[in-house]
Amino acid sequence: MMRLRSRFAIFCAKLAYRAIRRTDRGSGSAFPGYVARRIDPEILSVMSRMVRRKIIAVTGTNGKTTTNSMLYHALKAEGCKVLYNEMGANLLDGVITAFVLASGKGGRLDVDYACIEADEMASMCIFPELKPDCVIVTNVFRDQLDRTGEVDIICDRIRRAVQEVPGAVLAVNVDDICSWALRSGCVNPVITYGISERMGADIPVGTAEMIFCPVCRNRLEYDFFHYGQLGVYHCSKCGMERPRPDISAADIVWKNGTCSFMLDGMRIESGARAPYNVYNTLSAYTALYAASAPREKFGEMISGFDYGNQRESIFTINKARVQLYLAKNPIGFQQKIFLLMKDLQPKDVVIQINDTRLDGEDVSWLWDVDYHYLAGANTATVTAGGARCDDMELCLKYDGIPCSSTRDVRNTVEELTMKGSKNLYIITNYSGLYRTNRMLGELQSAGREGAVS
Repeated sequence: MMRLRSRFAIFCAKLAYRAIRRTDRGSGSAFPGYVARRIDPEILSVMSRMVRRKIIAVTGTNGKTTTNSMLYHALKAEGCKVLYNEMGANLLDGVITAFVLASGKGGRLDVDYACIEADEMASMCIFPELKPDCVIVTNVFRDQLDRTGEVDIICDRIRRAVQEVPGAVLAVNVDDICSWALRSGCVNPVITYGISERMGADIPVGTAEMIFCPVCRNRLEYDFFHYGQLGVYHCSKCGMERPRPDISAADIVWKNGTCSFMLDGMRIESGARAPYNVYNTLSAYTALYAASAPREKFGEMISGFDYGNQRESIFTINKARVQLYLAKNPIGFQQKIFLLMKDLQPKDVVIQINDTRLDGEDVSWLWDVDYHYLAGANTATVTAGGARCDDMELCLKYDGIPCSSTRDVRNTVEELTMKGSKNLYIITNYSGLYRTNRMLGELQSAGREGAVS
């Protein structure tokens, strides 16, 4: 029987969630977990022990939400009951909220698996309570400099978190030297994944976060880069080299906005349009492999999987196609520019950059993006918006990209969809994502209503 304190904590957390939703005071993705934790500090430990089979934790800088969503859908396709933090709240209170909202009568859980996205800097307080059976690290890049600092700080935090759960299988991307270096000092069993062939010659590489050997500090030599520091590397001084991955994607073919590749003997036909989503797919499959979870229907699931997760949404406004992208750090921004380059049609681009606590108040990372690729992306206009629009405009002009600024993104979107190229891309960081999603949805609905009337 669950102890009374835990049941009361869950009851109060659910009341808090209902109150938030009824009063439209937010999504309720984290505060209910805060309520539960204040009443019972051990609530996550109590609830995680109710998971019947395995708990898979996903951490790293980029790709956590997409990878975790794939895990959920893959296990659901196998007929499993699965809990995951669908709303993407990946700090401690958000993780607890996911468990609370998945519970039934009396606070009991009826789930086979829990797939939990965990913020890399919060992993130290999450993992000891969650006790995952598998931890998959997607990659390590600079992100929110005022909160996380440089990559060595992020790596140290993840390493210490993994050391708290020595029985968990550590699944790492060996193409990322930062992630591969995590195994040092860990006694955990390790499963590796990577891509041993070049994915494409036209992919903007961007800024590498670490190019020095973690053993002897000599500069690494690369056979090729995928993007950032991801690629096939070796050290000519001490002999350290990228190991052959246990799980790899091969024979990668890009065609008509989709990607197919071989994975563990299966031909995967996916809607991945960028290299990072090939990695996300590979990450999810490796996590299932590492957790000895069923994966027979993985290929079938991926063929219909939506990689957007409300971060790559498409709208139709005034008969114009509007594509929304999230970019929260240099490497993510660089990959979004790659997607713009893949679209050969004329396009308008709006870049919205804010500096709230959610985004990170330090936006100096904007200078690490190679914007000159936009010159070859057939852009008709580029407009900077958001609280740091002046910074964004200056970065673009230093790379020779003509740019204007706006203080009213909604008005700019309406004008461009009516008078522009009819092909609009909007790139925004975190705080603008959900507001912009909502705004674009409203404009799309208003257009439909006007057409009906």
